[in-house]
Amino acid sequence: MDHVSGLRRPTRSPDVCTWEEITAIRVAIRDWERRPILAGPRPDGQLGQIVEVMLGTSARIGEVLAIRVADLDPDAPVPMVRIAGTIVSRKGEPTHRQEHPKTARSVRRVALPGFALRAVRARVRSLRFVGPENLLFATRVGTPHTTNNVRRRQLRDVMDQAGINDVTPHRFRRTAVTAINDVGGLQLASELLGHSDPAVTREHYIRRNETMNPATAGFLEQAFGRAS
Repeated sequence: MDHVSGLRRPTRSPDVCTWEEITAIRVAIRDWERRPILAGPRPDGQLGQIVEVMLGTSARIGEVLAIRVADLDPDAPVPMVRIAGTIVSRKGEPTHRQEHPKTARSVRRVALPGFALRAVRARVRSLRFVGPENLLFATRVGTPHTTNNVRRRQLRDVMDQAGINDVTPHRFRRTAVTAINDVGGLQLASELLGHSDPAVTREHYIRRNETMNPATAGFLEQAFGRAS
């Protein structure tokens, strides 16, 4: 059509968690896991540990649930986890571990920060079987968790009870990579996510920091301050 401009999609800034929100989320999960249980098994701490590993690696929820004991190197000089699979649930098929993440190029080794390493070690100590192919996070009978079970039934229910809104696994991923971008730059953030194109990281995962470098005020004062 002539003389008609194209529709513009409004720009949305990726939502990330603040430090205060992360603290509130951790407290809510801890309270939920320690609550009195009148019937059924007690929570075994996996939800909180999964969240810590997501924050510490910026991995997708399916990638975290697919971590095997063989993927861990917690005692190395730089403790590492290898992100090398994902959990897949297809209609008509049992939930299973896929042998690569979202793409084959997404396989990566990620250094574990202290809080994530503590979660990993606590989980390993609680495993009934520690064979190399055993999943770090699994159901009580050793089968893979579905991503929907963690995302919807557990995380959403806990956050609803705590009155905390809009908490999703992908928000943890964006929060972690935004923190890396702020300190280490876009290229490092993109590598952490396993992206081949940093533009994808910048557009979809990183919240833009609106605060400009305050050094500009000093430079402009030098340039124009004398005139006043």
